[in-house]
Amino acid sequence: MLNIKEGLLDSVNKWNDNYYIVTDFDRTITAGDSESSWGVLSKSNSVPKEYIEERQYFYNKYRPIEIDLTLDYETKNKLMIEWWTNHINLFIKYQLKESVIKDTAQNPNMMKFRDGAPEFLKKMHDKNIPIIIISAGIGNFIKEFLIQNNALYDNIHIVANFIKFENGIATGISNNIIHSLNKNDISIPNEVKELIKDKENIVLLGDGIDDIKMVNEDKKDKTLKIGFLNEHTEKDFTEYTKVFDVVGHNNASFDELTEKFNIFK
Repeated sequence: MLNIKEGLLDSVNKWNDNYYIVTDFDRTITAGDSESSWGVLSKSNSVPKEYIEERQYFYNKYRPIEIDLTLDYETKNKLMIEWWTNHINLFIKYQLKESVIKDTAQNPNMMKFRDGAPEFLKKMHDKNIPIIIISAGIGNFIKEFLIQNNALYDNIHIVANFIKFENGIATGISNNIIHSLNKNDISIPNEVKELIKDKENIVLLGDGIDDIKMVNEDKKDKTLKIGFLNEHTEKDFTEYTKVFDVVGHNNASFDELTEKFNIFK
């Protein structure tokens, strides 16, 4: 189900193809009840049970903080850095193998697309609309998942936490930590900036209020902001409608977006 601000459709549909897409991945491109690109590893039979137990401890501790809309930014930002760092250190501690990511991505029961997402990605490729995925998830897994599902098109560019491997064993990440609150600090590669330089408008897709930071403040008035509300739907609905132009809830699909907005057809 979609909640759309009044008068939005007519103005946005005048964009035609003069836009690019900036999107989150976990529970945005994937379903609201899907495992995240971090969580899937805890379902693998190829990781030690000690990793799974420690990972679950951190999840239980930090996830309620991540989705708590009442906490101030400074407090949450510090704790999110702490969470991501602790989890990355688990990869090193338990010597995560690169092969585990590939094997897990091939398992269709581990992660699933949001309804209509594969068709949406294909349509955007056919229309030559650039898609920039800015994710706090694991870039290696996102890339492998798209490859396995024949959805890593040449118009898709991934900015995420890419794990470094030496001799097939995890040694850390290849860039600064990207977590759910600091996407405003992410630098888009120059070659991607070149692709979008002549596009006047932006479509932003995310499942968290802080995903709005994927677009600079000075570009907000030319951005269609679409938010998928997956948790606390009744409690947080009002806050989401303050931030997003379109709020999808009850597992809203990409088919619903395509039906409403001519620019996606």
